[in-house]
Amino acid sequence: MTDERGCLIWISAARPRRTPDITAARHEHILDHLRAAGLGALADLGFRGLDNDVLDPVIVTGYTATRAHKLTPGQKDANRVLATGRAPVEHGFAHLKNWRTLTKLRTNPARATHLLRALFVLTNLEVNR
Repeated sequence: MTDERGCLIWISAARPRRTPDITAARHEHILDHLRAAGLGALADLGFRGLDNDVLDPVIVTGYTATRAHKLTPGQKDANRVLATGRAPVEHGFAHLKNWRTLTKLRTNPARATHLLRALFVLTNLEVNR
């Protein structure tokens, strides 16, 4: 997770293989933690269905079009506003991916978690300079 400026604020434990984002979020109980803290989050379409509370949503995702259902102009505008809010977040994730070690990492998840947490600290030191 990042803050609104794109600075990393939390990294989950590493998961084995290619775990989808929504599965990792469910496993980490992200929704419950955000609700308890009184916070919300902007998320990409990979998190659709995570938060089904229509009256008090914590996770805000965009709208998706299908062949049978085209987006309305209002939905397109909402997606544009969401993308604008998420742009700094994507920059934060891209900054983490600059640590090319992660692309070649072949170890058990516990060791990977320690490495990720160390990169998290180093990344925040770099940003706060």
